Amino acid sequence: MLNTLVSVADLFANLQNPDWCIVDCRFSLADAQAGQRAYDEAHIPGAYYVNLEDTLSSPHIADKTGRHPLPDKNAWISSVSDLGINPQIQVVVYDDAGGAMAARMWWMLRWIGHENVAVLHGGWQAWQREGLAVSADIPEPAQGAASDYEALPSLVRIVEADAVDSRKQVLLDARELPRYKGEVEPLDPVAGHIPGAICSPFSANLDASGSFRTGPELREKFKQALESNKPLVCYCGSGVTAAHNILALKVAGIDEVALYPGSWSEWITDGKRPIATGDGD
Repeated sequence: MLNTLVSVADLFANLQNPDWCIVDCRFSLADAQAGQRAYDEAHIPGAYYVNLEDTLSSPHIADKTGRHPLPDKNAWISSVSDLGINPQIQVVVYDDAGGAMAARMWWMLRWIGHENVAVLHGGWQAWQREGLAVSADIPEPAQGAASDYEALPSLVRIVEADAVDSRKQVLLDARELPRYKGEVEPLDPVAGHIPGAICSPFSANLDASGSFRTGPELREKFKQALESNKPLVCYCGSGVTAAHNILALKVAGIDEVALYPGSWSEWITDGKRPIATGDGD
């Protein structure tokens, strides 16, 4: 079974495989319904659609949570079951943003103990480049098996805000450098980064085609963090693209590293938490 990336060729060969499930995770922060519209127009045959804000997050609570809090775990298991997914199914997730949204669902399935989940290498664009068939048909999900997840151990590691400490951990910030520095902030009311964090944009995990770089290339990207011999904690703006760095580290051969789910948008809800701008702490 596959638990990091899957090629277009392998997915195409298994389109009719009843033990495979495909999920379209396209989403735009600028237009929350854009992904649904794109899916309705055309998607990989047999794929279901999952919306970041409706299913992969719980509602944002102003001044308390980050922008995309994790849903209640039992509610998430129910959503997974509604898609006909059980622990034996090979799940393939994709988007049109280099895996930025798909990695969230990849991580969330691992959160409930589902190991057989992979992100489509190159995403929707790679499928289109191959000229493969698309569909507007919406499939009927098979009966799921939610109870099967209740006894499974989680495959991920989580660090909450009160345990974030750059003296003991290496904090990897998945946002672009201008946001990390606090020069711009298009989404959150406060700009900057968690003191001591390293800027490690998720976009640098990808090559010019939007596909993941090779394992050795990704190890080089994370070289500074790996040489520290401290535990790694990934965060971003709202806990979504941080999962992309976790996936990239697994592609590089690194064991599961921790996620700070609330990320920057949660960090700044407490005025007592320190904030840094520029290149340094």
